[in-house]
This record gives sequence, C-alpha cells and structure tokens, in this order.
Amino acid sequence: MSTDIFKARSQVAVASRRKDTAGLAIARRNLAAAKLEAYVSRVVAEAPPLTPEQLDRVSVLLRPGGGAS
Repeated sequence: MSTDIFKARSQVAVASRRKDTAGLAIARRNLAAAKLEAYVSRVVAEAPPLTPEQLDRVSVLLRPGGGAS
C-alpha cells in the first residue's frame, strides 16, 4: 500500500476518534482519492499506450458527472 493511503487512513482514524464529522468527511474523501490514484497508476502501468481519443474518454470519467449517461 502507498504512503498516501496510509496517511489518509490515519487521518480517518484521528477524525473518527475526535468525533470531527467535517474532518471525517474530508479524510474519507482523501482516502478514496488515494485508493483511486493507486489503482489507476497500477492499471496504467500494465496497459499498452492509449490513443489520444482513448485518453480523452477515460479522463471524462474522472470529471464530475462524466460517467453518467
């Protein structure tokens, strides 16, 4: 697991212990982002190079509402 994921998990635990609901929401969002980043990095490292069109389609999924049909 990456250092970013460990840090984010720690932030979730600290906010939870402190009963900091706003901080907990932020920490959970940061943890989800760290996990997503690690996953995408692994997939990209294993995949063959994508065309510019394929990169555009994939990047749309990361934008708000991009994956909605």
